[in-house]
Order: sequence, then C-alpha cells, then structure tokens
Amino acid sequence: MRYDVRIPGPPALITGGAGFIGTNLAHRLMRLGRRVILLDNLSRAGVRQNLEWLRATHPGRFRMEVADVRDRAALRRCVREADFVFHFAAQVAVTSSLSNPVLDFEINAAGVLNVLEELRRLPNPPGLIFTSTNKVYGSLPDIELRNKATRCAPKDELIARAGIGEWRPLNFHSPYGCSKGAADQYVLEYARTFGIPALVFRMSCIYGPHQFGTEDQGWVAHFLIRAMTGEPITIFGDGKQVRDVLYIDDLVDAFLLGEEHARKLAGQAFNIGGGPRNTLSLLELLALARRLCGGAPRVLYENWRCGDQRYYVSDCSAFRAATGWTPEVGVEEGVGRLHQWLSESRLVEAEPALALEAG
Repeated sequence: MRYDVRIPGPPALITGGAGFIGTNLAHRLMRLGRRVILLDNLSRAGVRQNLEWLRATHPGRFRMEVADVRDRAALRRCVREADFVFHFAAQVAVTSSLSNPVLDFEINAAGVLNVLEELRRLPNPPGLIFTSTNKVYGSLPDIELRNKATRCAPKDELIARAGIGEWRPLNFHSPYGCSKGAADQYVLEYARTFGIPALVFRMSCIYGPHQFGTEDQGWVAHFLIRAMTGEPITIFGDGKQVRDVLYIDDLVDAFLLGEEHARKLAGQAFNIGGGPRNTLSLLELLALARRLCGGAPRVLYENWRCGDQRYYVSDCSAFRAATGWTPEVGVEEGVGRLHQWLSESRLVEAEPALALEAG
C-alpha cells in the first residue's frame, strides 16, 4: 500500500518512520525544510496517531510508504530516492524475541541486511545511521554493584564516573540481543567492506512525546501512563536497576550531527544516551511520577527477566569528541515535558488522585 505525494528535492528515508523516534526526527527534518519518506508497516500501537499528527502538522511534505523492511521492492523504491537513511524499523522487545525468535531475526537482522543490500546496489549510496541497543553488551554480570537506598551503583569508580564505553566487549543475550547485535555488526562491516557511509548508535533509554510505552519497551512513558490512569506497575527485580535516559530532542540533535559527519565517522559504533548526569532507577522514576501525578500506583514485583542489566549508563565521550554533542535536557525537565504531552494529547485519561495507591 502506498500513499504518493509528489515533493521536490531528495528526501531523507526513515524506516519505522511513524514510530516514536521516527516521528520526532521527521518533525525536526520537515521543520528544517527537508523532505521525508516514511516507511512503516503501522503495526505498533500509537503509530497511526503519530502518522495523523504528522499529516496535520506537515501536510504534503512527506510520503508514506506502508511496507515492511522484509519487502525488498519497497525498500528499493525508497532507497534510490533518498539522500540519507535512518534505519529505526525493528522488533523492539526481548519478550517478543523469546516467543518468536524467527520473526525477531527476520525483522532485526535480515531487515537491516535488506537495507544494506539495497544501498550497495547504488553507484553512490547515501549515508546510513542504524539504531542498535545497549543490549549488545549483555547482562554485564561482572560489574560489581553496591546497594543504595533507591538504586544500585558500580563499585568501579571509573564506570561510576564515566559510564560504559564502546570498549566493552560484545556479549549478546536473548534472541533480541543476537538479532540487534548481528545487525550492528553487519552495518559496520558494510561500511568497511563496501564503502557505505554508515554508522551505529548503541542507544540507551530514550523518552519523550509521541512515545506509547509498554511494559516491554519505553518504560519511562509506561510508568507515567500507568501512574496517570491508576493502573498497577509491575517491576521485574528490586527496582534499583539504573539506566541513563535521553530526551528525544537531544537524540534528534545527535542524529543530525551523525548525518553531517557520516563520511568521517563511517564504520564506527557510538554509545548514545543521557550519560552519568541523566540517570534513573525504577524506584526513582516511581517517586518522580508520584510528584507529577499526585499519587503513586500500586506496584507488583516479579522475578528478574532474561538478560536484564542491573546497571547500564552510557559513556558518550567518543561521540562528543567527534561532533561536540552533549545532552541538554535534564531528567526532571524531560520527564515533566513527557507528562505534559501525555496530559495535553488526551491519549491518557487520568484517574482522580484518590484512585492512586501508595506503593
């Protein structure tokens, strides 16, 4: 299925373009006067709302290709028009990869190979940014941790101060980790072997407007949505696990810098996240949600899940040194913005504060 809008100039191609990250990047590009092709199979919750918002906000400035990354013909149509490719389309949940590893592989690993092969067909292929994941580093069982009141913290002072860098050996856990890790390595190898100006972002936790978080993916939005609707939250583990979180506007800045420097940075992978200054544990996010929403939802505890990292914080110094990028939106400001968007968008109807239970 194809919606065709005739637009001048070479567009950027965003696969998974109606998703949370794709929508925010497309919005920024079109505000800058760029043309965009969105390729998305519209299978995830919330993407149709995102698409309608983009149509209302930027009428006639993008083309929507309703297709899957397993559709080589659709990819070929889009790639040969594009001046840059942002590849976000993916199966995003560890839990889904455990229930259907073959589908996970077909979308995440074979899907990126399809994109790379279509780029390789071209005499002058456009650049590519692929969004990988911190899960390529595995569960990090060797990092010794100490328990604090609301979070765990690494005993290693260098990791505590700087985070985890690209020096960390790859150690794929779960089918999801394997499929994303394989894609990660294919992108780097196609840059080295075939000269495609491609780079990899190994991303930590991203959050912001147009995110429809679930228990499996997008936990910051998921916690806020649950707190606003009075529904219980399930925590797997003790709630002290820590992640660095990155507000979507800062990530879009990183994408634009990555595109600008793609030929210089080709064949490299970068850890991208909020870094040590922007960290949250699950318990700390619960406390922040309580302040924003006027109460706390009931909390249920379950066992740790396969491949869960107790601590992961990105060391982004390599990308900062290469481009000058640094996150600008702090945790409280960013989570407040997301809460405001959820409230104003009316996608979440908040329950009265009395319906929220202290947990």
